[in-house]
Amino acid sequence: MMLALTATLAIVVQDHAALRAAPRANGTELARVWQGEVLEVRGEQAGYLKVYDHRLERGGYLQGTAGRAIEISENAAPELLAVMRFLQTMPGFEALGISYGAAYLKAVPVRDLTAEPFDAIAQMAERLADRASAGTERASASGDRTQASSGSTGGLAAQVEVVEQFGIRMRNVERNGRMRICYDGELFQRVLSAPELGPSPDEQARAVLALTRPDCVAADVDPNARLAADLQRARLLELVKDDAVDAMTRSRLHARRAVVWAAVAYGDERRQQSVAPAADTLGAIASGTAGTAAQRARAELLAVHPETLGDDRRAEYLDAVLRVGAVRWAEGLPSPQSGSLTLSAAPGDPGQTCVELHDANRPRAGALIERCTYGLVRMASVQVIPRGPALVLAVQPLESWRELWVFHESAGSWTVDVLCPGLDDPDAGYVDFAGYVPASRLLLIAREVKARGRLHRSFEELRLDDLALVRQAGSPEILPDFGRWQDVGWRRDTLALR
Repeated sequence: MMLALTATLAIVVQDHAALRAAPRANGTELARVWQGEVLEVRGEQAGYLKVYDHRLERGGYLQGTAGRAIEISENAAPELLAVMRFLQTMPGFEALGISYGAAYLKAVPVRDLTAEPFDAIAQMAERLADRASAGTERASASGDRTQASSGSTGGLAAQVEVVEQFGIRMRNVERNGRMRICYDGELFQRVLSAPELGPSPDEQARAVLALTRPDCVAADVDPNARLAADLQRARLLELVKDDAVDAMTRSRLHARRAVVWAAVAYGDERRQQSVAPAADTLGAIASGTAGTAAQRARAELLAVHPETLGDDRRAEYLDAVLRVGAVRWAEGLPSPQSGSLTLSAAPGDPGQTCVELHDANRPRAGALIERCTYGLVRMASVQVIPRGPALVLAVQPLESWRELWVFHESAGSWTVDVLCPGLDDPDAGYVDFAGYVPASRLLLIAREVKARGRLHRSFEELRLDDLALVRQAGSPEILPDFGRWQDVGWRRDTLALR
């Protein structure tokens, strides 16, 4: 809902402009106003505008160069639209651009209204939220709790307050201990829900991509509500036809669908239940197993052409790789276990799964070791290393996080060690078992992890006895053992070799 604008208005065009008690430079400063602020003009004197700020409920004098008077009329609409278009492309001027967009919406006749101003204002709101989030992260990294709690640094918090007068709403989303500021997407929804505005495929694509961002999904949502929201996100992504948009947007849509379907796969299995069937094709797919959703996620990921994304959007593809990689084992079914070592899984306490390792040659000895977890146990990943002897198992405790459990004998007793994708403030990642070197008893693994916004990929040789790192490289070709002893199934299915 936009602010009701009147004809005698001025928009503040400078940040941190002084509102004074008198029309002179040494007049008492009453307040500071920010770029994009809309003021009611009540007169002019000595190069100053006599104004009233309804947001601050305060009047005063603003230097004429700090504000620009605007006319709200049908005749002025083209000029307001032109200024909005110009500001839309300029990072740092979001609040000012949103103000001009709001003025244009008030001035333009209903017969001439299109989706363009709603799309433009929504894009600027989203960009302002991203800038505010970046300010939060910088403040948190520097240990400034005051800045971090404000959700911004410098004038960003003030600009967020300014745009609220136009009905632009931001919300705080906490994920993995970090606070992110997100635009609530109301105007993007308007673009999608108002066909009379004639939105173009590009405008629709921007809307669905904004409304399906994984970093703006709250982590503490009720599991059933989260799954329903993920399925709704999947439906939104089907609204845009791939052949109606350019190559970059098409790849972005495929990457986003991969992320969303990976979330559906995780959510479906986490709840141990199927989604109620729906009449449409999408609902039919959703009502299947987590494996079906994981297969859809992989298919969408493989449809991405990373070279079309450019540097600015490549991070979206890398995020999709990690999330699809995390649910990789949801696709498969457990294979019959042969040999002396076998692993079984059974429910533990509510929400837990407990696994037991047995030695078939000693059936009466009981379990060699037992371990319980609240994560998803991927029994399809079980792989026995007879010459270890050892066994590996993939466990997914979070939607975008998959670990590798290594069951092995140490000092005459069995133990299980957990290999994590990373330890330095990680966001998403997975660990793959990649092979075993029997002569030197080396475990081959591959890791991919996003930490502090950067992707790290490594191929490692670990000593099986204590999992100490022996060799590490950024490419498997550098490690000769990966050439000879890598697991065939890993090479076929892993995303680490893409």
